[in-house]
Amino acid sequence: MKTVGVIPARLGSTRLHQKVLRLIGGKPMIQWVWERARRAGKLSDLIVACDDSKVRECVESFHGRAVMTRIDHLNGSSRVAEIAKREEADVFINIQGDEPLIHPSAIDELVTYFEKDPKIKAATLAVRKTNGEDYQNPNVVKVVTDGQGCALYFSRSPIPYFREKPAGGISFLKHLGIYGYQKSFLLEFVTWNPGVLEEKEKLEQLRILEQGIPIHVVETSHDSWSVDTAEDLEVVESKLKARSAASPSRDRG
Repeated sequence: MKTVGVIPARLGSTRLHQKVLRLIGGKPMIQWVWERARRAGKLSDLIVACDDSKVRECVESFHGRAVMTRIDHLNGSSRVAEIAKREEADVFINIQGDEPLIHPSAIDELVTYFEKDPKIKAATLAVRKTNGEDYQNPNVVKVVTDGQGCALYFSRSPIPYFREKPAGGISFLKHLGIYGYQKSFLLEFVTWNPGVLEEKEKLEQLRILEQGIPIHVVETSHDSWSVDTAEDLEVVESKLKARSAASPSRDRG
């Protein structure tokens, strides 16, 4: 099975100007994402799908592969689909360009899921959390699953709602913004109009659920952190410094 990782990297950003090029520990954020994803053992290829020559030149400066895409894509999945039309592969992994802490093993876990069952159309990752602050944070997307591990719903709101305080404390699944798609399904999915729930939550994966297509949720132990604000940049930089201090010879993620 050939699996290609694609990092959609749009230069423009509403909340943080040109965030994929922002420096973290002296390196642009997109380089951190690339280097971590490159360490995944199950990707046949890795491509940065960009919409600006500044991003392409940045990626090429650290010997990454960058491909120019249209500037009018509304979301990352659409940009990944443009790459999928050009590239021969069975599965495409959508790796967010604003998650410099993505763990290579988490990517491999998602690919393994498709290897075990090639009929799966869509899958994503989640990590179990017990942090009450994250549970309440609308920037942290939560997911609830059925008995077969497929997503019932994704929300920015706290789900599940605990009517009574759990004896063992809060436990929920934090959704990680990495998706795997069977190529034919990805090309179909991006042609659909946004759904009602997607418009309300601003979560594109809800379009799939509204069509009755299952999204398999793979639970991983490897958390990540998306960068949306200057404060997020500071948090990520501090985490990287802490890891480097713990392992000076190599940042092990």
